Amino acid sequence: MPKAEGLKLTIKDKNSIQPEFLETIKYSGKKQLISIDYPEFSAVCPFSGLPDIATLILEYVPEKKIIELKSLKYYLTSFREVGIYQEDATDRIYTDLKKVLQPFSIKVTTIYNVRGGMETTCVMGKI
Repeated sequence: MPKAEGLKLTIKDKNSIQPEFLETIKYSGKKQLISIDYPEFSAVCPFSGLPDIATLILEYVPEKKIIELKSLKYYLTSFREVGIYQEDATDRIYTDLKKVLQPFSIKVTTIYNVRGGMETTCVMGKI
């Protein structure tokens, strides 16, 4: 029997996501579009237990706050061992960032690496 047959990896639940890591910085400038690309986003498919890897694009127009980048990286890293479907991960990131930033507008796009011959892109919000 192959060693990987029936292998079960430890997968954390959604309570392991750390929105409290997110920190903001006061912003008093004019309206502008801020775009952040993060090509290293990963979580775990709860169906297969295999990693889902994506490029995450955050676009927002701040009102009074901007995101502190190191805290964003720690927050996104907290998904790394969490079993969450791609669509739910995108929704969760959108919801958490919208809550902490309270921007004029926000959009979160995840472009997942091809798996099984399919590329999946998820989009929440609009600019």
